[in-house]
Amino acid sequence: MTAPARPAVLVLRALGLGDLLAGVPALRALRRAYPDHEIVLAAPAELAPLAAATGAVDRLLPAAAPGRAVPRTLDWTGPPPEIAVDLHGNGPPSHKLLAELGPLKLMAFAHPGTPEIDGPPWYAEEHERDRWCRLLRAYGIDADPADLLLPRPPDASPAPGAVVLHPGAGAPARCWPVERYAAVARELRARGLRVVVTGGPGETALVAHLAEQAGLPGGDVLGGGLPYPALSALVADARAVISGDTGIAHLAVAHATPSVTLFGPVPPNRWGPPDHPRHRALWHPGPDGDPHGRDTDPALLRITADEVLAAVGTLDAPCEAAP
Repeated sequence: MTAPARPAVLVLRALGLGDLLAGVPALRALRRAYPDHEIVLAAPAELAPLAAATGAVDRLLPAAAPGRAVPRTLDWTGPPPEIAVDLHGNGPPSHKLLAELGPLKLMAFAHPGTPEIDGPPWYAEEHERDRWCRLLRAYGIDADPADLLLPRPPDASPAPGAVVLHPGAGAPARCWPVERYAAVARELRARGLRVVVTGGPGETALVAHLAEQAGLPGGDVLGGGLPYPALSALVADARAVISGDTGIAHLAVAHATPSVTLFGPVPPNRWGPPDHPRHRALWHPGPDGDPHGRDTDPALLRITADEVLAAVGTLDAPCEAAP
């Protein structure tokens, strides 16, 4: 006789690497709250290795849309999920996408466009990790925003002990000038440190430009779009990670790797690392900018190479990540 299917909890977070890492505490809270359910995460297919590494997800349902949009449909089959959880946004498109599947319960923030959902209010200024944990607490689920460390990756690092520079980001507004990254790289190498440079998909030319300006040897240029297992291993064994406000900064936090993160259009109190000596968030206060803008944000341009180098010098030594 075939065993009956487990009831399912469907979680929508069809966003990027950093978004999923910021949602790890909420995912783990759901895992603890529903130990006998199948936890299904609707997210981009390439994030499946990370979803598995969290220990909170049983199955990834591929789901994505251009930019940060809500997917038009979900390829859900079988009975409706018992519980649907909107960790994608504050609705109503994401609310309605999940409601169409007919879950017995839908957990989501309140929105005038979906008055049938009796969720907590949305606060735009809230830190991303805190936001989703507060959502779950409103539904009686204990969630700890600090529960974010990942286990040590099984793969070997392609550059153990190196300082990792990652000049790219999801939008030009969050990209610090390549010339300043190159100045940082040259000085760190002069101090006897190995420096490697990485990039996301489509950033091969950006990585090559930085490597040329910094005079990096070919073996220290790791191209654009490392597969997640290699990127995770690189970050976990790095001496430090220097980047803008993008996914690799969250990966450094998850692996307890020292980091310097450069903020511009969005302040670190919304997306920054935890308050810990191994992480430094650099930001010059000013009005909010557009994190998806086409020009480097003025606040980001106020950060100098000397500030970044000084921040690197204050970082703690790497710490052990979660077992």
